[in-house]
Amino acid sequence: MTTSAWPARLSEGTDPLITLRPLAYGDVDAWRSARQRNAAWLAPWDATAPPGSSARVSSFRSLVRRLKRQARQGITYPFALEVDGRFAGQVTVNNIVRGSAQFASVGYWLDQEFAGRGVMPRAVAMVIDHCFTAAGLHRIEIAIRPENSNSLRVVEKLGLHEVGFAPRFLHIDGQWRDHRIYAVTLEEVPGGMLARLRGGRSGREGG
Repeated sequence: MTTSAWPARLSEGTDPLITLRPLAYGDVDAWRSARQRNAAWLAPWDATAPPGSSARVSSFRSLVRRLKRQARQGITYPFALEVDGRFAGQVTVNNIVRGSAQFASVGYWLDQEFAGRGVMPRAVAMVIDHCFTAAGLHRIEIAIRPENSNSLRVVEKLGLHEVGFAPRFLHIDGQWRDHRIYAVTLEEVPGGMLARLRGGRSGREGG
């Protein structure tokens, strides 16, 4: 992990203002409220612990503690997502691999209240740009259930290519679920992912 990669605070735009910053213990009330209000909205896409697994997180504090430990190890960047200063979800860079790979995957969830405003494509673009610049990564993947039309629209707006299909890839909503795999490399967005999203052709933005 490069020294400028984490902790990081990213902000962009005014309509709305999107801010990404490290998930913190102080987010507990806003996080719990969002998860409770959006339980039905998020349940079909939430990761679950497979039978016999000990990976289940018992509390928000335990979740943040684990993510902070992984961030110190340079294998995870857990971002809280704010929209106009209000907690709105998470974007997490997972499974960071260094060496000859320089690879990571990105996952995210959004409070339904903020859906339909173009928030998540911008947030994911900001995180990808950060990964390609400050973190020095080369390739980012996003795995999406074929039924998740909202997430599929995110990668469509970002112009990510579908690179594969993974049967029974992740344990989601109580079962092993198939996923479509999308990816982008640094060479594909020389001007930055946020600039591509905006339709720009020059200058790297975000991160």
